[in-house]
Order: sequence, then C-alpha cells, then structure tokens
Amino acid sequence: MVGSLHESGLGVPADDAEALNWYRMAATQGNAQGQFRLGMMYAKGRGVAQDYAEAAKWYRLAAVQGEVEAQLELGLMYEEGRGVRQDYAEALVWLRPPAERGIAAAEFELGLMSRTGRD
Repeated sequence: MVGSLHESGLGVPADDAEALNWYRMAATQGNAQGQFRLGMMYAKGRGVAQDYAEAAKWYRLAAVQGEVEAQLELGLMYEEGRGVRQDYAEALVWLRPPAERGIAAAEFELGLMSRTGRD
C-alpha cells in the first residue's frame, strides 16, 4: 500500500524509485500484490530500467498465487513474446483464469486468439 502511495503521489511526493523499494520489500516477502506491482514497474520502466523478462518473473510469482491481474499480464506476455518466448498454449493457461472470473480484457484476448486460430 505504501508503494502505491509513492507511485501515485497520494499524500506523499510521487517517487517511482521509492515505490519500487516498497514493492520489492513486499514482493520478496511473498506478497502477491507487491509482486504484481513490482512486475508492472519493470514492464513500464518506472523507477528502474524497462525489463520484460524481470516483469514476467514477478508476474509469474503473483499469478501462481491467484493474482488475477498478474495472470492477465503474464498471458499477454506469452501471447506477444515479450520477456518470454512466444507460446500461445502458455498464454491460454494464464488468460483463462481471469476470463473465467469475468475480466473483459482476458475474455477479449481469448476471443482474438480463437478467431486467429491461436487457441
């Protein structure tokens, strides 16, 4: 939570490096939301050099804990081959759980993959 305050500048000066530090502390303690947020920082290059492989690593740790946003992002990374080798079967593995929970972006991606024969 403290990391998101620093990231957004809510109540404290916006500071991506400080947000990154807080997310890393939470992530290394196994907190799925911290892992997801740390992955986002790496994916966007906020407070750190952009690194899709590192983003995928943190997304995966959060995704296996059931963090739905991390599952979506990891699925998209596999679909696009960003930070991981492109693998449509693996993309489906990670996109299905958020789609089953009604996450529209995941449903949309699954629909696209089906229309293009990548399912």
